[in-house]
Amino acid sequence: MNEELKKVLSSLQLQCARREYCSSDILKKAASRLDGDLAAAGEILDRLKEESYVDDGRYAAAFAREKASISGWGPVKIRYALAARKIEGSVIEQALSQIDSDSADARLLRLLENKRKSLRDDPQAKLKLLKFALGRGYDYDSVRSVVERICHG
Repeated sequence: MNEELKKVLSSLQLQCARREYCSSDILKKAASRLDGDLAAAGEILDRLKEESYVDDGRYAAAFAREKASISGWGPVKIRYALAARKIEGSVIEQALSQIDSDSADARLLRLLENKRKSLRDDPQAKLKLLKFALGRGYDYDSVRSVVERICHG
């Protein structure tokens, strides 16, 4: 490994030690620092994976937990975001399985109850609640049952 590659590797090791990155992010970073040399960037990525600086499973799990608990995203939106980062489907499903479904359901209920308050006397409140929750990445069946409970309960 030449000096330029060692510098880029060292820099990326420091970044990866501070926070999680997925393979595609690291590949882009390495390639941009190496003037688009994808072969060298791939070599650096392989090295970072060997040394456990980069682990897509660990990244996906952390991403899913953060987006579900802090950002209030539903599983559909999380799945698409991880797929956009070129994470394998089985890894995505494993990460989503680690999300506590009870707290996700409670979060959806709180989210829709708060939104309902801003839609008082709106004849289209039910439709707007559905669109809002679907936009947040929750599946239709979950959203529909919660909206029915809020609007008629």
